[in-house]
Amino acid sequence: MAQRIFDVVISALGLLSLLPLLLGIAVLIRLTSPGPILHRGTRVGKHGKIFCMYKFRSMVVNAAQLGPGITATGDIHVTPVGRWLRQPKLDELPQLINVLRGDMSLVGPRPEDPRYVALYTPEQRRVLSVRPGITSAASVHYHREEAILQGPNWEEVYRTVVMPNKLRLDLDYLASRTFLSDMRILWETLRVLFR
Repeated sequence: MAQRIFDVVISALGLLSLLPLLLGIAVLIRLTSPGPILHRGTRVGKHGKIFCMYKFRSMVVNAAQLGPGITATGDIHVTPVGRWLRQPKLDELPQLINVLRGDMSLVGPRPEDPRYVALYTPEQRRVLSVRPGITSAASVHYHREEAILQGPNWEEVYRTVVMPNKLRLDLDYLASRTFLSDMRILWETLRVLFR
């Protein structure tokens, strides 16, 4: 209950304080690329519930239908403004709406595309016992994930190396999760983003 109150208060304050930036990004997207301002991605949440995760659209319209559910270095579907937004993760800011709605938490395992959740082992599915988060231990560790996903077999590298490692980090985090550990991950996330 305390976790949920914290999530609601911080996400509401974040949306209010970042409103000028959010509006500026929305205008920039609208002026530079045809299509909606927000991307609504299908993700798997707590207890396997499917939900719509919001992001600023950083790719061409219908990019999700044109390729895999993750983005590799040099993806041709990323718009020029999208490339700029993705570097400091500004495209993720609309997920504060998901936190307010109760789909997500500020800290928790990152929500995954259903195509990849279908590959989880029973042990890995334990990450679905909590609300997914905007950031996580794995997000901090893999903050330059796109740079790892290069070459012709990048999706296989994601499925066989990166995804299992991220899930292991998230399961380790969940085994000893506390309010202080969440604060530490939030701090590490900010430190990585503003480095």
